[in-house]
Amino acid sequence: MRKKLKVYKVLFGIVCMMLLISACQKSQEAITVNPNEDSMNEESESIIQEEAQPIKAVVRVGTLKGPTGMGMVRLMEQSEKGETTLNYTFEVLDSPDELVSKIISGEVDVAAVPTNVALLLYNKTEGEVMVAAVNTLGVLSLLENGNEIHEISDLKDKTVYVSGKGASPDFILQFLLEKAGLVINQDVTLAYNLQHADLAAAMAEGDVAIGLLPQPHVTTAMMKNPELRIAVDMTKVWEEANVGNQLAMGVLVAQTAFAKTNQETLNLFLEEYEASVVYVNENIEESAQLVETMGILPSAAIAQKAIPFSNIVYIDVDEARPFLDAYFKVLYDFEPNSIGGKLADDAFYYEK
Repeated sequence: MRKKLKVYKVLFGIVCMMLLISACQKSQEAITVNPNEDSMNEESESIIQEEAQPIKAVVRVGTLKGPTGMGMVRLMEQSEKGETTLNYTFEVLDSPDELVSKIISGEVDVAAVPTNVALLLYNKTEGEVMVAAVNTLGVLSLLENGNEIHEISDLKDKTVYVSGKGASPDFILQFLLEKAGLVINQDVTLAYNLQHADLAAAMAEGDVAIGLLPQPHVTTAMMKNPELRIAVDMTKVWEEANVGNQLAMGVLVAQTAFAKTNQETLNLFLEEYEASVVYVNENIEESAQLVETMGILPSAAIAQKAIPFSNIVYIDVDEARPFLDAYFKVLYDFEPNSIGGKLADDAFYYEK
């Protein structure tokens, strides 16, 4: 009987040992499985997070060759490198007519245009565009082959060549001549038979004595003929004549529908554009190369000399409105149709 009890005890001990071993094995299996499950969970979470990253909003930007496009070249470069907050497409066009067509057709969301064109578009489209910022101040100069002209009043009995009768530079010159007490076709003669590039070439050749030109044509002519000089900075004369009002030659406009439905996106664009302007003005040599690379001007050498005189700026529209209104009033008084027949109202100006 004692032997049987001893056998039972041994068997019971073996069974307990087996149960214990089995439990340990299951515990080890559980331990080895859990890390794999955690790894899979982490991978799944990573994939979900990647899929959840927001898609960058797209902004279609149009600009012209010349000063109105110079300020955005850094932004264009960063966009190509994928370093911007938004996704951009850029179109660099030769003439205001081409850009106006893109704006009217809705092919661009924002654009850099001459200031008068912005209000002209607003009036002609019955409010489908609005101005968001000023990006270019005065770029006009009276260029002279000689050393007789030092102020506007010195133009008495002279002939001044102007590109584009009825364009903004023409009205600006006429306004300043009147302020100086000079009567057109009596005290001074204005000639309109040459366009910007042709006038710059004629002055470089010495065929024209006095001409009104914008940047970068001023720089182009002076690089070809060192005898040329800037006789009058029209921006300074304008500010003096208008009690400190700045001369806004270029602005950023946005499609009104885009501005109203994508306000956050538009504000981000304006922030990135402003940063680009700061870079261009502080890094002239590098920016000049970008101006050539992006097709804004044909030569980095011209761009490097032109940038300091091109008044590339960023001014929010709420700050710019007083001097924009003053400029529009001058244009309206000379030719209402130059701005579409009406002065700007509140709806023309974008509010952040």
